[in-house]
Amino acid sequence: MLTVRGAELVWTGSAELPGGEVHVVDGRVAAAAPAGGAVLDASGCVVTPGLVNAHHHLLQSAFRTLPGTRGVPMREWLPTMAAAYAAVGIDPELAHAAAAVGLAEALLCGVTTVADHQLTWPAGDGVAIARAVAQAAAETGARLVFVRGSAREDPQQAAASAEAIAAAFSGTRVQVAVGPAGVHSDTPETFALLGEVAARHGLRRRTQANEQVDVEIAVERYGRRPLDLLDEWGWLAPDVTLAHLCGITAAELARVAAAGVSATHAPGCDLPMGWGIAPVAALADAGVAVGLGTSGGGSNDAGHLLADARLAMQVAPLVGRPVAAREVLGWATAGSAAGLGRPELGRLEPGCAGDLVCWDVTGVADAGVADPLAGLLWASPGRRPRHVVVGGRVVVRDGELATRPEGAVVATLRTLLRRRTRRA
Repeated sequence: MLTVRGAELVWTGSAELPGGEVHVVDGRVAAAAPAGGAVLDASGCVVTPGLVNAHHHLLQSAFRTLPGTRGVPMREWLPTMAAAYAAVGIDPELAHAAAAVGLAEALLCGVTTVADHQLTWPAGDGVAIARAVAQAAAETGARLVFVRGSAREDPQQAAASAEAIAAAFSGTRVQVAVGPAGVHSDTPETFALLGEVAARHGLRRRTQANEQVDVEIAVERYGRRPLDLLDEWGWLAPDVTLAHLCGITAAELARVAAAGVSATHAPGCDLPMGWGIAPVAALADAGVAVGLGTSGGGSNDAGHLLADARLAMQVAPLVGRPVAAREVLGWATAGSAAGLGRPELGRLEPGCAGDLVCWDVTGVADAGVADPLAGLLWASPGRRPRHVVVGGRVVVRDGELATRPEGAVVATLRTLLRRRTRRA
């Protein structure tokens, strides 16, 4: 039981409460203060729902700023990343260490839920890899959505692995989804078989569409555009979320909206790499549920969703209309949660998950800011939150990770990479 008290402002996602409090009982937001519960001091803070990163590749937290991966065409980026994975070796030890870094970083950036689209797999059913990532989430205190992805895999093998992972996490806190990398890398059979696994287990489906290489290869290989293929293969539906959606036409946008598909914008990946800009304001105006994701460290290098939300706000007028800070914060919270099929996340209303962030607005960056909620994006998007709470548990306190020593998380990955690099 927890009461967050003394805030300058509480933004629930739908209302703004000056001087408001948030009460959490049994991991859920409650309407009234619990008797005898702990109190978390939020004086000088704006309190928001926990941010939801709807599209990450946690493994890439071990592969940031690699030579040959910055601002290059995706056709060059993909094999460079694949070579780096092969040189280090993908196994549960690396998956755990990389995920721990990525999830700790997420919490220290105000992100309480991360959807991890895992695309690179060693031999086997993949359960050990998934469990290693889930262990990292349990240790750091973050919520995890584990997406059993695929990229140029044997379709039967990918489906069997997805089946095993879904069974392994049935009834646990970890949500499982399935997601081919895209039509540029996966066959119609892969989409079909993973779709069957999703239907059997009631899983969400996710994939990437209309980035640079996706469009090029779809036209070369099939003479069609990616969304034409996804529609034909049964992957334009309300249980599907499409990440990126750069280079989408007006007709394709209307098709996505009519199908009930949700979208995930990843500007911190697509813009610096030169892969395009999704027209997210137009998607939102058409009724598409829009969320935000950082994508992975191989293309973004950071997991700071608030900073990427600012970027989304800044570039939106280049592909449509200006967007307000509150709208973009909605994408980073409830919008992302909607794409995960998790309406209890991203809002601070009775019955919702007790996931929240206390953002200190007393510093020099916020001096003179007339609108402290908008100032979260405009004034200092790289800020570290004072406190982060997940399900009523304080996982970041006074700017420090409360669940694991941050230095130990860093040292584990650095030591592992040094050892394996020397060995290679």
